[in-house]
Amino acid sequence: MKDIEFFVNVANAGSFIAAAERMHLTSSAVSKGVARLEKRLQVRLFERTTRRLLLSDAGADYYRTCTRVLAEIEEAELALHDEQQEPCGKLRIDLPASFGRLHALPAVLAFARSHPRLQPHITLSDRFVDLSEDPVDIVVRIGGPQRWPAGIEHRYLGSQRLVLCASPAYLAEHGTPADEEQLRALGCVLYACVDGSTLDLHFASSRHGVDEMKAMPGGLAIGDGEGQVMAIMAGHGIAQLPTWLVQRQLDEGTLVEVLPGFASEGLPIHLAWRRNRGHLPKVSALVEALSERLTPLLDPTQQR
Repeated sequence: MKDIEFFVNVANAGSFIAAAERMHLTSSAVSKGVARLEKRLQVRLFERTTRRLLLSDAGADYYRTCTRVLAEIEEAELALHDEQQEPCGKLRIDLPASFGRLHALPAVLAFARSHPRLQPHITLSDRFVDLSEDPVDIVVRIGGPQRWPAGIEHRYLGSQRLVLCASPAYLAEHGTPADEEQLRALGCVLYACVDGSTLDLHFASSRHGVDEMKAMPGGLAIGDGEGQVMAIMAGHGIAQLPTWLVQRQLDEGTLVEVLPGFASEGLPIHLAWRRNRGHLPKVSALVEALSERLTPLLDPTQQR
């Protein structure tokens, strides 16, 4: 087990010397520990050059497994103590970028303020987080599988209502579209994906309550919801955006909804966590705190 700790610390620190300083050991002791581990596994964990120390492909896979196992051992040890009934220790949280900054992150920060022994580690991105592989405790996920994997617990928070909107100045100059054909003629500010594609728009359908997905033309695409808001506020066109992102602007009149008949329920939003960590107070308490804060935002029936 000690050799595994040596390996993880070296991977985190990026060098044997830095890892040794953190562990208050000699670099020789750390280097020998990693060498023993490589010999036992019969695989090279690091690619060594004169300038850099990088994980090999096998080392990267092994690192992900080791960090997850070490974290679970740490939690098991903490769970033996009565004080673990109070949320404490490291808590890894991944949030969608825009939704996280605007709504989920304030709830997490308030939760952390109430539990000073907690050590939150928060990432904000729109990447897909695989809870069975990534060392993350809780994710807020927009969209989700039809069937969740075994070992993953989840809680439905609500759905993001999607509306088409534009600035009053843009509509005054170009006219307000009255149907899908006119919307296509104007084009849209679309969401840009990293692979160069753009997301289709959701259109409400009477067929079994399932949205129709339609590709739309557009001269401008931005891979960030807040960026799309900036673009349409500046008069670059019409975009389909969730109300949690644009409700304030709609209320103020700086954005105007168009084609309200096309408004869609959009994608569901869930909290998700690994089942074997759900009993930990820091996980269960944050699930409740996020549910209390976010469900009224997404589910009109529960708004106060």
